Amino acid sequence: MIRTLVVDDDFRVAHIHAERVARVQGFECVGEAYTAAQAREAIEQLEPDLLLLDVYLPDESGISLLKSLHSMDAPPDCILITAARDLETVRSAMRGGAFYYLVKPFGFDQFARELEAYRAWREQTAAEGTADQASIDELFGMQRTLRPDVLRGKLPPSMHKVLTTVRESAEPIGAAAVADALGMSRPTAQRYLSELERRGLIELHLEYGSTGRPTNTYRPRR
Repeated sequence: MIRTLVVDDDFRVAHIHAERVARVQGFECVGEAYTAAQAREAIEQLEPDLLLLDVYLPDESGISLLKSLHSMDAPPDCILITAARDLETVRSAMRGGAFYYLVKPFGFDQFARELEAYRAWREQTAAEGTADQASIDELFGMQRTLRPDVLRGKLPPSMHKVLTTVRESAEPIGAAAVADALGMSRPTAQRYLSELERRGLIELHLEYGSTGRPTNTYRPRR
């Protein structure tokens, strides 16, 4: 679960965000804060993975709070949620390292898409080992240049290759076979397959052998 802290000066708005977080798979709201001081205390005590942070706080700007987190050994990631539309604030949020900037008001669907985009990016960056240039480009693309395509339902290049491999397979295919076909690690292939299944683009098919547990294989969604 991605531990999320909501920071907003309006407690009613904070409650709404917290309730929405709980509705998105893979996320949990671990607390709410209504000032920058409360947010700092909550970050220290609760160690959240993600902040949903308003710019307008009564004691300090959310941008200032965001920048101050860089002094931490493992600062939480941050999505700005604010009514501020001026470009200087947007630029400051980008310089401060915000993952995304969501302008109020917005509906639940847009809110959920942003959290899901963050989760997909977080899963990719959590992988161990080394990355080639294509993988690095994809990670930065998920956060920046390719982000609009991700939110419109288009897939990152490597995930699209996995989907194509499943669709072109004459029979249900597992992570090991996908990894061999595309020259990637099995855990990476499995992450892509799981995400494609979650998006409803492929479906899980259990292969039962003579003994032991069934093997997870995948086929195109019928």
